[in-house]
Amino acid sequence: MSDTSRVEVTGQSKATQATVSAGISLLLIVGFTVLTALGALFRIPLPFTPVPVTLQTLMVLLAGAMLGSTRGALSQVLYAAWGVAGLPMFAFGATGLAVLMGPTGGYIIGFALAAILVGRMIKRTNTLIGQALVFSLGTLVILLAGTAQLAVIYTGGDVVKAVALGLFPFLPGAVFKVVAATAIWRAWTVLRKEN
Repeated sequence: MSDTSRVEVTGQSKATQATVSAGISLLLIVGFTVLTALGALFRIPLPFTPVPVTLQTLMVLLAGAMLGSTRGALSQVLYAAWGVAGLPMFAFGATGLAVLMGPTGGYIIGFALAAILVGRMIKRTNTLIGQALVFSLGTLVILLAGTAQLAVIYTGGDVVKAVALGLFPFLPGAVFKVVAATAIWRAWTVLRKEN
């Protein structure tokens, strides 16, 4: 094999590797988009608030941790875009721009922000407490974004009522999701090191 042939094969190999890498990234992004939608299928309506309890927050936290800030956020932007475009991605199978403009829209907007935060911060800590804190901060971003939109759209600016409807009822579930995200993340990092 001549030196020229080796250069061509190496160039083709790099191009192939880049294509495969881009394909895997796309699959991971779409995978977490679908997981977030599946998280919306698990929902518990609460009679005193327009916001249901779902497993979406757990999926968002894991998207940020496992995909990193950019791809994690892209998975959540894609989730919102597909829902707005008419796919039944949101809780209760809801679709359209009205969902983003309604009482649950702030949480959905917060998904991308939380994925960015978690993706940037999770790799800076190896401790159980540090990782739980990162997932707690990601959850707080989602809850605050949702509560802020509730205050503007649903409660007419009544922040106390918005907190009562959009933050406090979700704190027990948030603790469960932070514990679950931390456990899954720690198990996943151990598995990655073994491979």
